[in-house]
Amino acid sequence: MKKTILALLLLGTSLFADLKQAWATPEFMEKNPNINIIDIRTPGEWRETGIVKDSVPIMFFNEQGRYDIPQFIAALDKVVKKGEVFALICRTGSRTGEVSRFLAKDLGYNVIDLKGGIMNMMHMGYKPVKYLK
Repeated sequence: MKKTILALLLLGTSLFADLKQAWATPEFMEKNPNINIIDIRTPGEWRETGIVKDSVPIMFFNEQGRYDIPQFIAALDKVVKKGEVFALICRTGSRTGEVSRFLAKDLGYNVIDLKGGIMNMMHMGYKPVKYLK
């Protein structure tokens, strides 16, 4: 009985979750100024290219490809509410594809996967701001 209830709760959470995809472009940023952008790259990458203005850097995978889900979720929950729509960005969109599917399907977040990442935005003329930490 407990397993059935847990399964229904998890299913219910995923029914309300939403995973969308959009290209990471300067136009997306202009049209969605109130959406939190979470940059899941590493500090080295943030320093190398800079970050999207007003984005929140929260590393998911470290330089060795390891991750700490509870630590990431704790940091994410300080920035977004569970039902709030937000977007994930990385370097090229590979990591955000994986992480956004996990967040939406397994944990019930409403997330937009920004395909192409910051490299696509820079290719389209976007000038990131310097990462200051």
